[in-house]
Amino acid sequence: MKKQQRLIMRTIVLLLLLAGVGYTIYSNFFTEKERVKVGSTAPDFVLTDLSGKEHRLSDYRGKGVFLNFWGTWCKPCEKEMPYINSQYGVYKKQGVEVLAVNVGEPKLSVQKFADRFGLTFPIMIDREDQVMNAYDVDRLPATFLIDKNGKVKKIITGTMTEEMVKQYMESIKP
Repeated sequence: MKKQQRLIMRTIVLLLLLAGVGYTIYSNFFTEKERVKVGSTAPDFVLTDLSGKEHRLSDYRGKGVFLNFWGTWCKPCEKEMPYINSQYGVYKKQGVEVLAVNVGEPKLSVQKFADRFGLTFPIMIDREDQVMNAYDVDRLPATFLIDKNGKVKKIITGTMTEEMVKQYMESIKP
């Protein structure tokens, strides 16, 4: 009797595992993933910054959001960070918020980088790449300009000059 119960339990567990694997394969290969594109609503997310404060994208409705994906090892990211920080000082008072999303590096590395450049905008770490995947980011740096209504106005990949950063922030001012 006990052998039969164990066999039934093992069969149920195996079926559940197979169902989970089947669903994962189906959802990854056979469902259309909506790409974030200009004009679409920016996917909402919640991430915690280096000081422990939670940031929810939807809480920034009414402001322009300069959403930047970056890494400490990324030389173009390193080059544009001071420009973003400089313009943030100007545009924050005008309703533009910078949200910098690091792509899953250790907090200590990210904090050292932020300290080295004196960065003053919120920096969050996307530990499981959920936000990066939601925005379909495959190259760094990547920046999404989001208007006051939560719509993506422009997607920029590659290094920006300070003048470009200024123009982009100007374009999403509420």
